[in-house]
Amino acid sequence: MGALVAAAVVAVIVRATLVDFHRIGSESMQPLLAPGDGIMVDRTAYRGGEVRRGDVVVFDGRGSFLPYQRPDAVDALLRALHLSGGGTSYVKRVIAVGGDTLECCDADGMLLLNGEPLEEPYVYDGDAASDIRFVATVPEGRVWVMGDHRAASADSRALLGAPGGGMIAVERILGRVTSVVWPLDRAAALPREGE
Repeated sequence: MGALVAAAVVAVIVRATLVDFHRIGSESMQPLLAPGDGIMVDRTAYRGGEVRRGDVVVFDGRGSFLPYQRPDAVDALLRALHLSGGGTSYVKRVIAVGGDTLECCDADGMLLLNGEPLEEPYVYDGDAASDIRFVATVPEGRVWVMGDHRAASADSRALLGAPGGGMIAVERILGRVTSVVWPLDRAAALPREGE
């Protein structure tokens, strides 16, 4: 019995600090990630490193995508054990980081990142870069996120008028998606752009 408890404690520590597993529940990241996919998340990806444009991240949406909730010790423990909190985690792609200006769209329908057209080969076939016109400057310490399946994604665009403007605080990012591990026929590593 003691070995079982010790193994459970080690598993919780590993999932809370090193790597984690999440299941995709929506179509917003297709074609890269499909509903039902199991993904591995590197919880150490941003310790001492910066979030990069193009990273696919898991973040806690409280305070941006969801109303802010004050955390407490019980909530933190239940989240670490993955007994709660699944409804507050989101998976999206980082499109812009602190200091960037992002605009929709140029005459060709492309997003403009700092005035330059943004090549987005990952966008779901047939989707526009965005059906919502906007101009947003991302403050330092925040990122702008969007789903790859733009027509099926509620993301930073949907929260432009809300507090925080739909931009995610870097400290709310739980980690970077590194691979699909389930189902086995879709298992594949997800390297960072440029690697």
